Amino acid sequence: MRGRLRGGRARAREARLGAALSGVAMATTEAPPWRMEGRGSYTLPTGTEYRGELKDGMFHGEGELLFPGGGRYRALWHRGVPAEGKYTFADGLEYQDEKWHYCDGYDRRFYTEICSGLKPAGISQLTNLDPPRKIPAGCYDCGDGFYNPETRIVVDYKMRFLRNADDDEHEWIIRTCRKAEDETTGHKPKP
Repeated sequence: MRGRLRGGRARAREARLGAALSGVAMATTEAPPWRMEGRGSYTLPTGTEYRGELKDGMFHGEGELLFPGGGRYRALWHRGVPAEGKYTFADGLEYQDEKWHYCDGYDRRFYTEICSGLKPAGISQLTNLDPPRKIPAGCYDCGDGFYNPETRIVVDYKMRFLRNADDDEHEWIIRTCRKAEDETTGHKPKP
């Protein structure tokens, strides 16, 4: 799956990221400096931080991945691979492998709407964030950052480079994602 997927599928993909992450580097432990042993922490180049038990340079035992966007993956690790775990999104929503019904065809509410209720008629909530992020002119909000179709570059919400979009991702973003308003909408006085 690509990082461009949003809604329930994106949350499912995001929840599986813990399984793909493992690394070997220095940890804050009492073990020799060339090997991660005991309890410690490790920050990956992506900014994701692991806190927990380490053995032979791998995540092993109870530990947690803390993602830059605020999500958490708490798991029981065995030789760098999560044996069982639970992903919690930054807004507090817990991912469920079975019977995942968040933002599906039956119930299209955002999690904040489920927790806080719907807005009055005529006031739409466009994203899970309320108010939604302001999108730079000519760009799209692709869920993990802003996409500029002219340069085909995705930057995070702090405007740092994330990736170059391939043709498939470009087409998906143009077809699916929310774009910065090209013109003012609403009441226009007669000339």
